[in-house]
Amino acid sequence: MHSVTFNKHTIAKAIASALVLSSPVYHASAQEVAAQEGKTIERIEVTANRRTQSIQEVPYNISAVSGTELDEGKIIDSTELLRNIPGATVVDRGYRNSGVISGVVIRGINVNSGAQGDVALSAVSTVAGYVDETPLNANFILKDIEMVEVLRGPQGTLYGSGSLAGTVKYRMNKAETDEFYGSVGMSIGQTEGSEGNSLNMDVLVNVPITDNLAFRANVGRIDNDGIVDYTNVYVLDSNNYAPAAEGGDLANGGVSFRSVEDADTVDIDYGRMSLFWQATDDLTFNLAYQKQSDEIGGRRQVTRGTNWVGGSEQQYGEYQNGAVLLEPSEREVDLTSLEAEWDLGFATLTSSSSKYNHEGSSISDNTGFYAQQNWFADLYYGSPRPMALAERGYDDEAFVQELRLVSNQTKNNIDWVIGAYYMDQDSIATQDSYMPGYQEWAGAAFPWWPSMADFGMIYTDNDFHYVRTENFKDKALFGELTYHFSDDFRSTMGIRRFDNTFTNNTELLLPIWPFLGAEPNFETTESDTLFKLNMSYDISADTMLYGTISEGYRRGGANAVPLNGSLAERPEWQQYDSDSAVNYELGIKGYLDDRKHSYSLSAFMLDWDDPQLNTSSYWGFYTVANGDSARTQGIEFELQGYLTDSIHYVLGYAYVNAELTADFIVPSSVFADSATRVQATDGTTLPASPEHTLSLALDYTHELDNGMYWITQLNTYYQSDSVNYLGESATLQADIDGFSLWNLTSRISDENWNVTFYVKNIFNEDGVTGLLPEAYMGTDPDENFLGNSSKDYISLPRTVGVAFNYRF
Repeated sequence: MHSVTFNKHTIAKAIASALVLSSPVYHASAQEVAAQEGKTIERIEVTANRRTQSIQEVPYNISAVSGTELDEGKIIDSTELLRNIPGATVVDRGYRNSGVISGVVIRGINVNSGAQGDVALSAVSTVAGYVDETPLNANFILKDIEMVEVLRGPQGTLYGSGSLAGTVKYRMNKAETDEFYGSVGMSIGQTEGSEGNSLNMDVLVNVPITDNLAFRANVGRIDNDGIVDYTNVYVLDSNNYAPAAEGGDLANGGVSFRSVEDADTVDIDYGRMSLFWQATDDLTFNLAYQKQSDEIGGRRQVTRGTNWVGGSEQQYGEYQNGAVLLEPSEREVDLTSLEAEWDLGFATLTSSSSKYNHEGSSISDNTGFYAQQNWFADLYYGSPRPMALAERGYDDEAFVQELRLVSNQTKNNIDWVIGAYYMDQDSIATQDSYMPGYQEWAGAAFPWWPSMADFGMIYTDNDFHYVRTENFKDKALFGELTYHFSDDFRSTMGIRRFDNTFTNNTELLLPIWPFLGAEPNFETTESDTLFKLNMSYDISADTMLYGTISEGYRRGGANAVPLNGSLAERPEWQQYDSDSAVNYELGIKGYLDDRKHSYSLSAFMLDWDDPQLNTSSYWGFYTVANGDSARTQGIEFELQGYLTDSIHYVLGYAYVNAELTADFIVPSSVFADSATRVQATDGTTLPASPEHTLSLALDYTHELDNGMYWITQLNTYYQSDSVNYLGESATLQADIDGFSLWNLTSRISDENWNVTFYVKNIFNEDGVTGLLPEAYMGTDPDENFLGNSSKDYISLPRTVGVAFNYRF
């Protein structure tokens, strides 16, 4: 295996030459501006409160990263971006699972297992994602972005369901009517463990058509060779379907294996087009279409345990996966939106209409899971060639309409926002599980096999069929009013009244034994009101003190489990309730030393009622259970500024204590004496929620004699230990070690071009954020499963590359 390696002397020399320490937040552009403006912090404009204002004027904790900073830092995915943000962590599942489940955790609000990732979950994420004005967790490639805003804490009044722990807004660039320009970019890199390279290319063009009409387009492609070797994949038969029988002996023949090198290839095509029209001085329209297609060859996840492929127990090597079949995935997501803004003088009316479709599919190796459950021996007669394959899919589409009226000026000491919101969402989640070759083997192994039809068995390899069809309609009225008691003291009250309807139709079958299936349906409705109270006081022109009490909400739904028959579950599973959170926050933010430095410091306590846990029932239905209560509390701190005329720094730290405040109780099986069981006890730490996160950055800018700039940045991110699962579990719980990641970029910039050398994950840390343990999916030679389906979710290994960009 070819790999790029660095000795300690080389790394130390690179770090010394950088003259910096840094975090994943990049501020070279701010440094270049400051060199001309006296090294003061530039104004950062955000739209968190549905109006444009300075980030230092927003009376709660918010972070922002510009698109320029993302581009200069070579950040193209949300995982690396969100490691910039104090109080935010990410379960990094790689590109393969990025469309299925959001891994974002803000302020520790999470009860879901780090092991999840392949199945479209019933309960939505605790963090809302927005692309401009559309609520969508699509994990687009981060290109042609104006600003990313991360709003910490519940944002229920302005952002509705799903913004329980916070909201991440991606503001895209609009076409400009005053200038034709564009850029061409390319980067090539090599990642530890890979025999090949990664190649990223993109093109941007902004075209004024008339004085009031402009077109903008950005298209690109990511073509990355894989990192992880699937070392013991079954050799398949001539139909490329089932494991081939050694010696052609269908009844007793074992399996043979092959190795697939660098299986987790990444091929992504993405693009966005927009048309901006300044219809009048007061009326504008922006029409945009965004699309992304992913084809991923396998998991960027590694097996740490052992296998019996060679007849004796052997340890897996670095960047190896023990699955016995390849696990590709693919997805497509597209978003069309039309935004209109009309300045009415006293207020601005905004209409946002959007429609999106997000669909994908994947193949997963469940052989280890079946083996650990002893299903191959106990249920399927002990096949010498065990194989369990799951085909999973999802399809999510929605129409969203929002109308919003925002006051343009303070009148009678009042600012205000009012609006109406509508969403109609259809989603489907599917799974078909197969044991390829099972019927062929059983027919050859057992003379009595044909008689199984007399007992109701169907001769198929499809042993599990699941379809969950959902419709969610949400209607809401919302508003916020700010009253200015004086120039320095103000108070904001917010309210959101919503009504929603959720319909769930589920089909679950065991096609081999079809009489065990069920088709339960369920519908829920809910209406409620969310509130927010904020007060802020300007201690001085450069210092604001604020306090906030805000509510967040996440919709409930239906699990739709069968209540009778062989697969009966307890009726307590039938539906789950919404969960809610109340956030208490006190903070101070401002500038220091003639605005050479800016800071924000906040303390929070977040009470979480009825937390929703994505789990499964006794018979394996995908279900959600409500707990009783949990609480997270902590502090968040950000500081940035200029140490010298040439050195800019960013420091971020968060302490989060996240735990249950009551026993988490879920329904038990219908066979159990008690109707409930304890999932986790009071005081249990919430999963994927490290107590400490730290980011630190310095960047050094040097102007060369020829007018070019040389900017070098070195950044680090650290998170402390965490746990993988909520509660005690012999099969899923595991301690996850803390880790740190270091990145370096060094860029030469001219007016029209730049060249950037970068190293990501300099010290090649594993950076594990979740795992499927051995006890859950590991090797089991007693079940004839010689491979190993357990896996750790690792961060991107050390990657070295160079990027070119030309502007015209």
